[in-house]
Amino acid sequence: MRDEFEKSLSELHSKMIEMGALCERAIAVVAKALKTGDCSCSNQAGVIEEHIDRMERDIETLCLRMILKQQPVAGDLRRISAALKMITDMERIGDNAEDIAEFIRFLNGRAEKDCGIICLMAEQSIKIVTESIEAYVKSDVELARAATARDDIIDDYFDKTKQTVIGLIEKKSGDGEYLLDLLMVAKYLERIGDHAVNIAEWVVFSVTGSRKIND
Repeated sequence: MRDEFEKSLSELHSKMIEMGALCERAIAVVAKALKTGDCSCSNQAGVIEEHIDRMERDIETLCLRMILKQQPVAGDLRRISAALKMITDMERIGDNAEDIAEFIRFLNGRAEKDCGIICLMAEQSIKIVTESIEAYVKSDVELARAATARDDIIDDYFDKTKQTVIGLIEKKSGDGEYLLDLLMVAKYLERIGDHAVNIAEWVVFSVTGSRKIND
């Protein structure tokens, strides 16, 4: 019975890694589009988001099968429960990336000169998602805690973006719609950071039984 559970747990880890990689890819696609002005990212992000949705359903089915058939207890049950919570945040990360792609369509390739900080936000978003998923697979509480520190960086970049946009609106009153779209892109990246923090908190729960990141 334990061998069967370990096999299912290994499958769960593989699927979580795959879903996490899809989230990273979705963010990378929109980050590249910001730099290049390539609006085709909308279609790419949509395809990836659909794959993320399928992965969520597959992982949910696997987790429920493990609970019903193998009746895990204590730490094992926490890991499965945490995975069920994490995939919800991962699915929302995919949604946010697709939302960003939609806004990029309205930027008409103009974002390159104004998106420096936003591109840095995207880089940090990819890293925090990667580290949170890796922390889950390794049951590494310290890595989960370190990952959450990146959210402070993302929040700081968002605050700087807001101030930049406010300044540009004051100088270019006729560019308000474009600048607000740019701000919304930053806002969705900030939300991705928040979802990654949730993932890290569930990693801590899976190991310790508490979602508190700091002791």
